This record gives sequence, structure tokens and C-alpha cells, in this order.
Amino acid sequence: MTPEKHLVYCRIERTGAVLLLRREAGTFLGGSWELPGGTVEAGEPPEAAAVREVAEETGLAVSVGREVGRFSWMDVTGRDLRVHATVYMAHETESAEVVLNPAEHDAHAWLRPAEAVRLGLAAHFLQSVSTPG
Repeated sequence: MTPEKHLVYCRIERTGAVLLLRREAGTFLGGSWELPGGTVEAGEPPEAAAVREVAEETGLAVSVGREVGRFSWMDVTGRDLRVHATVYMAHETESAEVVLNPAEHDAHAWLRPAEAVRLGLAAHFLQSVSTPG
């Protein structure tokens, strides 16, 4: 049986723009853009993981809404690992400035979906950003 890893991401919007983060150079997939999110810990509900990951990566407090998409693929490094990702709509519970975790991300941008697609996003992020909020 192939081992599995579960990831969660959040699509957060402000005035029609979606929050995207750029991975720190020197990290896995450094320089690529993504939605805020990360790994679901053992025994952790996915929605709780999404809220935790957004807080850790951006300093934002959010509540999780509907599911935007569910995706699966084999690990891109060639390991025998199936990755599952769920993307949720998320809503800020209070307005705040984005404060990045510099160990993970070096930039952020609020972009309209038409602008975001020019970043060369991975397929699951591209579909999630392109789907109307």
C-alpha cells in the first residue's frame, strides 16, 4: 500500500484579490507561488489544520468555508507517496496585515485570478484560484 500525505490550503480573498505566497529560495519548490496551507498532522481535522497553517504562514486568523477542490498526485520527488490536497475558501475573522514566516515564504501578493494565472502555479492552485469564490 502506498503511503499518503494530506495537505490543506486556503483561498483567502480581499476585494476580489486572492492571497498567494512565494516559497523561500532554498526550500522545497523554492521560488514557486502557492496558496497558504500545509500538512495535516496525525489526528488533526483538515479544517483545523487549514486554520493553523494560515496562522503559522501569514499571521492571519481565518474561518474555513466550503471546499473549493480536492486533488491527488504522486510525490514529485519520486518517492512512493501519494499526496492529497484539499483547498477551502477561507474568510478572515479580522482584518490584519500579512506577516510571513521567513523560514517558509519570502513574498506575498494579493492578485486577481487573471493576474495570478501568470505566476506558473501548480495545477491544483491554478484551478483553485480560477474557480469563482
